[in-house]
Amino acid sequence: MTASMMILIAGPYRSGTGDDSAKMAANLARLEAAAFPIFQKGHVPMIGEWAALPVLRGAGGGAPGSAVYDAVMYPAAHRLLAKCDGVLRLPGPSTGADKDVEIARARGIPVWTALEDIPSAV
Repeated sequence: MTASMMILIAGPYRSGTGDDSAKMAANLARLEAAAFPIFQKGHVPMIGEWAALPVLRGAGGGAPGSAVYDAVMYPAAHRLLAKCDGVLRLPGPSTGADKDVEIARARGIPVWTALEDIPSAV
């Protein structure tokens, strides 16, 4: 058993969507599907978009690829990653998730690719 951790769930959000909002929402739902299983293991799940999207709205919004979007989305996830104790990398191509994994590994933060590999804290 391990201490409770904050675990960033990383995977496709914008990638492969053609910036279609319905596809992006479906990708967010896939990320969120991993949250409860992580919580059941005794950890705090976190998704970068949970932090970034309210900030983006507070900045007046911005379409994917706009200057304000780019100034908020990846930087918010990277700041959040500085507070996380681990990363769950979900399948699928994603530039942002790949960068999250790269940063985590450089910081010595564990990266898992399957929920069952995350140690339990309960």
